[in-house]
Amino acid sequence: MNYVVEVCIDNLESLHKAIEGGATRIELCSSLALGGLTPSFGMMKQAAQLASIPIFAMIRPRQGDFLYDEDDIESMLIDIEIAAHAGMDGVVFGVLTPQGHIDMIHARRLVNKAKQHSLEVTFHRAIDQCIDYRQSIADIAELGCERVLTSGLGANVEQGIDILCDMVKLAAGRFTIIAGSGLNADNVNMIVDKAQIKEVHLSGKSTRASKMQQFSNHASMGSQDLDDFVIPVTNPSAIKEVIKALNS
Repeated sequence: MNYVVEVCIDNLESLHKAIEGGATRIELCSSLALGGLTPSFGMMKQAAQLASIPIFAMIRPRQGDFLYDEDDIESMLIDIEIAAHAGMDGVVFGVLTPQGHIDMIHARRLVNKAKQHSLEVTFHRAIDQCIDYRQSIADIAELGCERVLTSGLGANVEQGIDILCDMVKLAAGRFTIIAGSGLNADNVNMIVDKAQIKEVHLSGKSTRASKMQQFSNHASMGSQDLDDFVIPVTNPSAIKEVIKALNS
C-alpha cells in the first residue's frame, strides 16, 4: 500500500530535512509551538520554488480557538489568495461556532475561495474541538473538503484511535482522513491498520543549537520559557523511521 506522509514544518531549513526524510507532502506553517499559524508570503513562495512535493499552507490568523470574527475571516480569504499566488497546492483551516459546531457559513466562504484558485482543502484539527464529530463529518463532506486532519478527538491519535476508526467509516470515502498528533514509528502501523487509512501527519520535531556566538546579555525576543539560541527543526530520521515502519 502506498502511504502519504505529511510533515508539518515552520521554517525552510525543516523543509529540506522533511524532504530528506522522505515526506510526500508538507503542511507549511509558522509558529508550530502555537499549533501552527499562517506562514508569510515569502516563506510560501520560497517553499514552492524549493520543493518538488505538494505543499499545503496553514490558514490560521492567530493562536487560540477557532472562533473567528469577520475581520479574521477576511484576512483568511486574502491569505488563501496569497497562498495560491505563492504556488501552494492546498490550504488547511478550520472554523467553529461558539457552540462547538463547524461554522458552515464562514467555512463555505473559505472553501469556495480555495476552489476558485484550484487549491485542495484540508479541514484541520478544529474538528477535535467539535461537540459532535458525527455531524462534523457530514458537514465537511457537504463543504467538499478533500481531507480532514484529526487525532480522533484524543490528546493524541493513539488515545483517539476508536473515534478515528468511526470517523473513517462515517466519511465513507467522501474525503480522506489523515491521522495526526503523537504519531511515530512505534504506533503508526497500529493506527493505519486499525483505522484502514493511507495518510498520516507528523512533525518529527527536534532542535539544534544556534550557530551564533552567544553573548552574556539576557535579552529575550519572546517568552522567557523559550531559548532564542535553540532552533526547532525537523528530524529527518524520525520521518525515515515512520516510512520504514509503514513499509515493513
